[in-house]
Amino acid sequence: MITMKRYSKFLSTLSLSALVAISLLLASCQPDLSDDAIPMVPFSPVTININLPEYQELRTSGVMEMDEPGVRGVIVYRVSPTSYRVYERNCSFQPNEACATVNIHSSKLYLTDPCCNSMFELATGNPTGGPAWRPLRQYETSFTGSQLTITEVSANGI
Repeated sequence: MITMKRYSKFLSTLSLSALVAISLLLASCQPDLSDDAIPMVPFSPVTININLPEYQELRTSGVMEMDEPGVRGVIVYRVSPTSYRVYERNCSFQPNEACATVNIHSSKLYLTDPCCNSMFELATGNPTGGPAWRPLRQYETSFTGSQLTITEVSANGI
């Protein structure tokens, strides 16, 4: 027969074990804020004429990927007819991984990294899902006439 003392000790041990297990589970769900620094590749200012045929996609859908400049290329987003944002395609989560490249989702509504499954808001470059906790690096731009100039200067301090 189980005595009340032994039953109480059993419940106490069970409660402590459950508390430890829950604490470990919750700790493992916290974002990893000790990620690698996002690499930087210096480049000379790049000027593109958005009226050229190769930039048709930018004029029609408002967003396009370019292989250069940047570490892995850039994503150019048309905010308005005279305002553009340019994001580094190097994912901000584990940026040194070989596959850490951000793409435009087929819906053209957000950006995604198929390697880590992070998602980013197109209008701001901020993470909206997945393990990424930092925004994408945004490069400074200027627009005059039909000329868009992209510089290596970070527009958001990343």
